[in-house]
Amino acid sequence: MSEQTNSSDRKDAHIALALEPLAMAAIDAGFDNVRLDHCAIPECRLEDIDLGIELLDHNISAPLFIGAMTGGTARATSINRALAELAETHGIGLAVGSQRASLEAGSSQADLRALAPSIPLIGNLGGIQLAQAGGLDLARRAVDDLRADAIAIHLNPLQEAVQPEGERDWRHVLAAIEQAVVALPCRVIIKEVGAGIGVAVARRLFDVGVWAVDVAGLGGTNWTRIEAARREDPSLFVPFLDWGTPTVTCLHEISTVMPEKTLLASGGVRNGLDAAKAIWLGATAVSLARPVLKALVGLENGPPDRVAASRTLADLKAQMALALFLTGAPDIPHFREVGGRIAEGG
Repeated sequence: MSEQTNSSDRKDAHIALALEPLAMAAIDAGFDNVRLDHCAIPECRLEDIDLGIELLDHNISAPLFIGAMTGGTARATSINRALAELAETHGIGLAVGSQRASLEAGSSQADLRALAPSIPLIGNLGGIQLAQAGGLDLARRAVDDLRADAIAIHLNPLQEAVQPEGERDWRHVLAAIEQAVVALPCRVIIKEVGAGIGVAVARRLFDVGVWAVDVAGLGGTNWTRIEAARREDPSLFVPFLDWGTPTVTCLHEISTVMPEKTLLASGGVRNGLDAAKAIWLGATAVSLARPVLKALVGLENGPPDRVAASRTLADLKAQMALALFLTGAPDIPHFREVGGRIAEGG
């Protein structure tokens, strides 16, 4: 079996496993510990709540984007096309999954920009691939193919360590990121894949010039558990199945010491109220992957159901609007100033 076939099989297995209960972290993201102050006299109409923001030089209807899932297979292509159409319809951003497999196979995703001409599109490449020979050229190709507004470089040392085919040499990744910031024709985002990014690493990333950090904390889809399920010796990794820092902790700690920096939030965002809490904690925008994928293909991993996924996205925005209304905030800037607290244990 070829390396490309192995990669394709792995990517499709990821889609199926991501829908299984085993894929969820056993430690939650911490959003239930965030309490926003209720305003009994909102002095605004719910229908007039404005969730709109500017993101990556695009005006979007809410501070949301559909998060990175997968890429590089026929199954992933059909899912990504459906997601692009949905993101365009709802006026929110879209982040694709890793582009490495599709680029190495000579498969273009340029049609996604045609399907979503007016929203932010975010490309994706692994940090370890960026640091390897030809990594910067691969990143340029990823940006050019998608006509991306930004590229997310994902950091996943734990996933790679557990993945049977994973990469273990993580030297020179920060230097490669610094080079990419200068050389690429778009903004660079750094994201984890579910173990979180803390203050020390965030500061190093901002110091080399990245535009934004997506904390991608513990509490949602758990790639350690997914990769362990693919191994013949999963017991070796049991102590590390929920390694990482919860999303709320990452957001709160980074935004407290670096309030001027651009943070994105993902990891265990279950609904629009969680998304609103992430914005209140300091995120510029919020990414959701599993809830949208679950609505799109169902627990049976069937054909894309755009109607069900569209309903989920509409519900997410309606829940965010209700959160603003109940705190007396007519729009996102005012919402960032409302009262609230993180309960003990958050």
